[in-house]
Amino acid sequence: MALLPWIQGTVIDIRQETADTRRFWIQVDGESPFDFKPGQFVTLDLPIHEKPNKRWRSYSIASAPDGTPIFELIIVLNPEGLGTQYLFNQVSVGSTLTLRGPQGVFLLNEPIDRPVFFICTGTGIAPFRSMLRNILRQQRPHQSLYLIYGSRYQSHLFYADEMRMLENELVDFRYIPTLSRETWDGRTGYVHAVYEELCAERPPAHFYLCGWRNMIDEAKQRILAMGYDKKDIHLEIYG
Repeated sequence: MALLPWIQGTVIDIRQETADTRRFWIQVDGESPFDFKPGQFVTLDLPIHEKPNKRWRSYSIASAPDGTPIFELIIVLNPEGLGTQYLFNQVSVGSTLTLRGPQGVFLLNEPIDRPVFFICTGTGIAPFRSMLRNILRQQRPHQSLYLIYGSRYQSHLFYADEMRMLENELVDFRYIPTLSRETWDGRTGYVHAVYEELCAERPPAHFYLCGWRNMIDEAKQRILAMGYDKKDIHLEIYG
């Protein structure tokens, strides 16, 4: 398959979510909508290195397709990463970015004929937010949906209010955040205990994993140990 061409986009809004996390809204140049499938990503070509492949940084799209040329990214600053340093220090509203996309095959199986467990940490919620909002927007038939979201602190649960609202709007959807370093009135600990509890009787299920490699590697091992098959597990690794 031929690579998609590089195109231009303009940053039309930036919102600071935490001290080290920002949301970026990008409008693709031209009048056509930016068509993508929930779960896909874009690659940015940033002027941070003379070699092209060392300038490229990929980010999952956090918004759902809506027929407009605008999409959203949520990005956490890596103090040692040239890409995020550039985005945080050099990019502002009105900046032009070179990008390629949409790309990727981290997509929901069709039809959604068994329970789905979305398991993530940090900005790994991005593709799942896109998927869930699209299910609601299109009123797609589905089985039970679970978003199991691990974070150290409550302040780092991105889109928390939106996910709680989505519980009331989307049938058979449960939002289950869990904190590893803060005591609160919700669940504490890591994501693994949550899905192991929910799947104790091994119901048919699909597992979608997104986040840092350590979490994904452990989750994959635990899910296989519960008796599920590799084809039941779908993953997108960050970093």
